[in-house]
Amino acid sequence: MAVAQELILKFLEEGDIRILVTRKTLPSLRITAYQLIRDILNDLSIPYDLNKSEMVISLNNNKILFKSLDDPEKVKSAEFNYIWVEEATEISREDLTQLNLRLRRPNKNGQNRIYLTFNPIDAFHYLITDIVQGNRDEVAVHHSTYKDNPFLPEEYVRELENLINQNENFYRIYTLGEPGVLKDTIYTNYDIVPYTEKKQDVFYGLDFGYNNPTALVEISVYDNIPFIKEVLYKTNLTNQDLITHLQAALIPETAPIYADPAEPQRIREIRAAGYNILPAAKGSIQEGIDFMKRLRLKIDRDSPNLINEIRGYQYRTDKDGRVLEDPVKFRDHLMDAMRYAIVSHMRKERGTVIRGIKRNW
Repeated sequence: MAVAQELILKFLEEGDIRILVTRKTLPSLRITAYQLIRDILNDLSIPYDLNKSEMVISLNNNKILFKSLDDPEKVKSAEFNYIWVEEATEISREDLTQLNLRLRRPNKNGQNRIYLTFNPIDAFHYLITDIVQGNRDEVAVHHSTYKDNPFLPEEYVRELENLINQNENFYRIYTLGEPGVLKDTIYTNYDIVPYTEKKQDVFYGLDFGYNNPTALVEISVYDNIPFIKEVLYKTNLTNQDLITHLQAALIPETAPIYADPAEPQRIREIRAAGYNILPAAKGSIQEGIDFMKRLRLKIDRDSPNLINEIRGYQYRTDKDGRVLEDPVKFRDHLMDAMRYAIVSHMRKERGTVIRGIKRNW
């Protein structure tokens, strides 16, 4: 948020500048930094011109361009004054080198800059070892935590502070903003792939939220392999807002939607709107995770929040470092939605086929 605000200030006050905002993939860029900057401009009632097809925001002689790095050729033919890389841990050294080469447009306002924003998940990532800890004269490091953001909801602040009781490593990364190393990962049985269009069976999983994101996934089963795609990941949604999003996403009214069984009133309201929404099957989280581990999960490569959650989904540890059986309750909304749907739909009395073996549950 702070970098977005600084770049918007430059966009308004400086002249003849080009700003590049980028992430590794276009879908992740579109639903994060692109939407954030547009929201800020709209909230401040700042007029601007928008080329939606090219994702370019213009005002006078200034432009903000949004381009992804899944194809490096997208940025090779342009020069910029300022570059913002959101979730910079996604990009390679080669990507960063190429971006640095693009940072050479003449700037009558001062020095050109590149901004890298990220959570320090891996203490051995090159951004930590080479940039943050590299003692380089051309690098300035700004370390911020939740305490620097007075606008965070109290519920989210409590979640961050409670991480000390769930996982010390998570507490270091997300609460203190210090480098950590993710370990005790729950799911390793997945591949990141293009989403399949060969849909034999389609259903959905829904985790309700408000201050936390409401999370919706689509699961397409092909040859008994679930392909999982992020459909919705958004905070501050009322039930009516959620219904509007279901309509906009063209969710078929006949398709099963398995939702958090602890929210029966919300389920009833959505069912009254015509959707085939059902409470997810009851059972312990651990039982559900055990079932999920018996499958080979295919994660859509254009689902950034889903990828981030499954990579960081970890077991809790106690104060002595012993690994517990239940997961850390943090950044797990799509993980819950995925588990609700797959366990409810694929684990049935008739049994399911896993790796060629029929099992009854």
